[in-house]
Formats: sequence, C-alpha cells, structure tokens
Amino acid sequence: MQSSISTVSPLRQRMVEDMRMRKLAPKTQSAYIRAVRKFTKFLGHSPDIATDEDLRRFQLDMVDNGTSPITLNATIVGLNFLFEVTLGRPEAMAKMQSVRVPLKLPVVLSKDEVTRLLGCVSHIKHQTALSVAYGTGLRVSEVVALKVTDIDSKRMTLRVEQGKGRKDRYAMLSPVLLERLRVWWRVARAQGKMLDNGWLFPGLDPLQSLGTRQLNRAIHDAAALAQIDKRVSMHTLRHSFATHLLEQKVDIRVIQVLLGHQRLDTTAHYVQVATDLLREVISPLETTRTPVHQQSEQAA
Repeated sequence: MQSSISTVSPLRQRMVEDMRMRKLAPKTQSAYIRAVRKFTKFLGHSPDIATDEDLRRFQLDMVDNGTSPITLNATIVGLNFLFEVTLGRPEAMAKMQSVRVPLKLPVVLSKDEVTRLLGCVSHIKHQTALSVAYGTGLRVSEVVALKVTDIDSKRMTLRVEQGKGRKDRYAMLSPVLLERLRVWWRVARAQGKMLDNGWLFPGLDPLQSLGTRQLNRAIHDAAALAQIDKRVSMHTLRHSFATHLLEQKVDIRVIQVLLGHQRLDTTAHYVQVATDLLREVISPLETTRTPVHQQSEQAA
C-alpha cells in the first residue's frame, strides 16, 4: 500500500523559505500561512494571479462577515508578506487598508483578588507558575519557557530568553517569589520531575515544558473557585503586575523595561486603570468655595 504524501504547492514552499530566511517566529509563520489559505479559499484559485481588486473584495467580505479588527489586520500583514516578499508585487496590496483596533481597558485584579486567586490554585506547579506571572509580569509563553538556569538568586533576576520580538531581557525576582520557586524546586526534584538544567515548569514528560493551555485552564478554575466575577486570563496577571507597580509610584519607564515593551505609550495604557492614582488626584472642585444652595428644586 502506497503511503499518501501531502503535496505542498511551489508558491507555499517559496513563501515558507522566504519566512525561514528572515527567521520569522514559528507562530508568525503559521499566522501568515493561515492568512494566505483564507484568501485562497475566498478566491477559489492560487493567489499568485490575484489582482488588487480581488484583495479589496476579500477585505470587504471579511468586514461583512464580522471579522474582528485584530484578525483582519493580522490577515493583511500575512498577505502583505506574500505579495511584497514572495511574489514581488507590493502594488497589489494598494487597496487593502488596516483598520483601527478599538482600545479596551485591560482587566485588572485587586491585590486581594490576586491573593484569593493564588490561594485557590490546587497544584503547586501551577500555583508557582501563576506566582511568577504576577510577580514578574511575564507573558504566559515566557513563563513556560523558563529554565532552572534562568534563575539568578545573587542578582535577584530571571533571564527571559527570546521573549516577544525575539529579544532577551531580565525580569525582577522578589524574595517572596524566590522562596516559592525554591519550595517548588524541592518538591519537583524529590518527585524526579525536574531535570538538571531543564524546564522550570516541566510537563508530564520532563523533557517538554508545561503547556500554556494548562496554565490558562488552571487560572480559569482558580478564578471560579475564588468567585472572581471578571474575565480572568494569564494576561490578567501581567496587567495587574503593571498596574500595581504604577500605584506603588514605580517609574513608568522602569515598568516599560520590565514588561519588555518597545513603546512607552503601550505601557501608558495602564495609567487609565491605576485607580489608586486616580483617587489621589484632587479635583479642582475641591478648591472652590461655591456655597451649596439648600432650596428645593420645587421652591426654586
């Protein structure tokens, strides 16, 4: 019996090679391929002969079908790579336009809610990983990518290798978090689940790291147990980290470095949810001496 071999079109193969040449991250490559596949399905034929009008119709179709602004923009970026880099036809993208993404305030937990949340995580590995997320502001992908050797207890830092944007940086390591990591390390070593120079949070197979889905499931379950009536995700802990530092009067430029943001205005979004700072602001009304009229509206 002859085994079936999935064929890859020459166009897709060339696009994959172009992405590899530029060392694009695997997630980025998958997103670009997904965008091209979506466009190909819309066209009904190979996109290499598509016109600027075809691309315009495709964007209109996505808008009419309720595609979110984030997904729409991501699709445009993927198609832009195909036509500009792989096909050498950047003019074909002339009629496609990225759309403005509505700015939504991030969900932030209070310190009391964070305490309740962490207390409701049943597994020590998950509890420690969530503590790292809140205590350092790391993204969930950065948390699961940590290795034992990334902990520097002398300098009190965590080394984050190839975070978002494929850049290395250091995260803060507080004494409380260091102690929690040591407790987890002792438990994991006693159970034979942590290898020398291995993953800080190994999966069922110690050679593989813990998956992001497992942590997302753990935080959802903990939020339900803690009766937190908010849409909580792993990124909520990152939002809470940044907001609580702002409320502690930490310089926003320091927070920018800790979060690994390229742009300061990205970090500045957290100012809008730092409610402790808002409560400290004195309204100009407080400085007025306008008398309050006691007459009822009817009498007036």
